[in-house]
Amino acid sequence: MNELSLLQKFAIWVLPVVFAITVHEVAHGWVALRLGDKTASRLGRLTLNPIKHIDPVGTILIPGILLALSSGFIFGWAKPVPVDPRAFRKPRQHMAIVALAGPVANLLMALAWALWVRLGVSLDIAYFTLPMIYTGVAGITINLVLMLINLLPIPPLDGGRVLLGVLPTPLAYALSRIEPYGFIILLVLLYSNVISGLLQQPMMLGQQWLAAVAGL
Repeated sequence: MNELSLLQKFAIWVLPVVFAITVHEVAHGWVALRLGDKTASRLGRLTLNPIKHIDPVGTILIPGILLALSSGFIFGWAKPVPVDPRAFRKPRQHMAIVALAGPVANLLMALAWALWVRLGVSLDIAYFTLPMIYTGVAGITINLVLMLINLLPIPPLDGGRVLLGVLPTPLAYALSRIEPYGFIILLVLLYSNVISGLLQQPMMLGQQWLAAVAGL
């Protein structure tokens, strides 16, 4: 891939990736605040300023490498928003709600990007329509990927934390013991293409639905 193509891809993907990761984390902190935990608010993490949320490896390095390699798969993460479950009336259940807020935010953002694409298609203005469509499709893709991966039942992913909140205590305790190894498990599943196989169908359905919303 030549340098110009790489710069074009970077220009298309940088805003959707950073915005998807940032809003995902802010959603966790915002819901935690509504449930009684002011930790994220006190630390200044309830902001859309990406500098407050950027993880050098997860937000910049990994997505950049995947983009440069034309892997067809973009993934990343931000610095986790701190949450203190001791501030909740029902710590386990409320932590599950806080965890679910991130994927829900990604779903809403994917829908917003689809509407952005629809606007671009309807405007049909030279030099504006194609960039709007390309950026919107990137926004749809990254948000669907983040939503689906985070819903995997592996702590510390959001899906794992939701399970910890709804499972009977003995099962929740057993599941929590794999949390220190959760990221390693995720990397192995990603490298072995297991996750690609698991998420292929829901990803395709999500893309078809949002393409219809976008008018593509």
